[in-house]
Amino acid sequence: MVFTFYKARGQSVGSSLVEEDKLDLAKKLEEMAKAKGVKLLLPTDVVVADKFDPEANTQTVSADAIPDGWMGLDIGPDSIKLFQDALRECKTVVWNGPMGVFEFDKFAKGTIAIADTLAEVTPKGTITIIGGGDSVAAVEKAGVADKMSHISTGGGASLELLEGKVLPGVAALDEK
Repeated sequence: MVFTFYKARGQSVGSSLVEEDKLDLAKKLEEMAKAKGVKLLLPTDVVVADKFDPEANTQTVSADAIPDGWMGLDIGPDSIKLFQDALRECKTVVWNGPMGVFEFDKFAKGTIAIADTLAEVTPKGTITIIGGGDSVAAVEKAGVADKMSHISTGGGASLELLEGKVLPGVAALDEK
C-alpha cells in the first residue's frame, strides 16, 4: 500500500507493488490528513529486493531512493523505530495489514517488531485490535497473539464496521 502513496507523490518505486487505480485516492488522503492536522506516518526507509523470493538479494534504502528493478518488501530499521515510538503514544491501535512480506523470514523484521511493540503496549492500557487474516497470521508468527486486546480475521469487514457501514451478516440478524 505504501508504494501507492510514494508513486502518487512522484517518487520512484522501482518494481514495488502499486495500486495504480488508487493513486488519486492516495493524494486525496494525504491532503485530507494535512488539512485536518493529522500526522500520516509512512516509512522513511525500506528493505528492497531484486526479486520476490525468500533468497533475494536485499538492501535497505531511503524511501525516496528505491532503485529501478528493485521492490520494497519490508520497512527498514529507521521506520521500525519511527512506528514504535508513535505506537507507544497511542491509546488505541487498529492494525490491518503487515509491514512487509512477513511470510518470508528475510522480510518479517518490520512486522515482527510492530507485533512485539503492540504486545508491549497492550498491558500498559493501549487497546490493540488486530484485523485481517494476514495481520492475525503475523501476530501468531511473532508469538504474541494472546497479548492483543482483540483479534478478528475479518479485516475488511472490521474496517467497514469502524467506518459505520452495516455488515450483511449483522443486517441479517435484524431481519424479522
